[in-house]
Amino acid sequence: MRLLKFYKYQGTGNDFVMIDNREQVFDTENHSLIPRLCDRKFGIGADGFILLNLHPEYDFEMVYYNADTSLSMCGNGSRCAVHLARHLGMIKAQTTFLAADGAHEAFLKDDLIYVKMKDVDGIEQVENGYFLNTGTRHYVSIVENLSEVDVFNEGRKIRYKEYFQPEGTNANFIEFDGNEVNMRIYEKGVENETLSSGTGVTAAALVAASLKNLQSPVKVKTRGGELQISFEQIGKDKFSKIYMAGPAVMVFEGTVFV
Repeated sequence: MRLLKFYKYQGTGNDFVMIDNREQVFDTENHSLIPRLCDRKFGIGADGFILLNLHPEYDFEMVYYNADTSLSMCGNGSRCAVHLARHLGMIKAQTTFLAADGAHEAFLKDDLIYVKMKDVDGIEQVENGYFLNTGTRHYVSIVENLSEVDVFNEGRKIRYKEYFQPEGTNANFIEFDGNEVNMRIYEKGVENETLSSGTGVTAAALVAASLKNLQSPVKVKTRGGELQISFEQIGKDKFSKIYMAGPAVMVFEGTVFV
């Protein structure tokens, strides 16, 4: 056994185990290690796992694993990765980094981190909800009495609905509150409700802009905190220059036997 240094982060309640992997200290072939480190009883505990790698063309590469080892883009995780890169002296106030869905720009301002998300080329109506890709796949369902929704069971039904297979989808439930949006989410890969999702909040904000003509920026409240999404809207359901803004907090750092 050996000791592995890690950083524990959270972004609006979405929490991550993060590794400075510039010297390739983590064995990516050891797939059983990621679920163990993310386990809240037998490991450190997190929704996801992030490696910060060197990259020849970008300031760094963020490799994000869900707790089940599946790879994806993570909005809250990307803000945390930017914060850690700044903490490690890899970047200053601005950066360009690589993630699972391609390159992203980001900058730090007034204790918030702004990450430019991928353009959205359309929103598809599927049954009683809306489906779009904001770096990863999201289904948005508009509900009443959000606090009473059985997010785990209803979200799981949507996540495994045949229409979205084989990749599946995240399931977001939103409720309008004037010009603001409240949201809860079932995350695939975690296979449970989480306190927040950056790509999910982005999806919720764009659906709200499309349906309710909400103007940029749109504020979205999750159970873990508030994020702000700014954008340029092209027609009814196409969006560019999308920025997700929110906090990223280093909770603690330590070492773990692996």
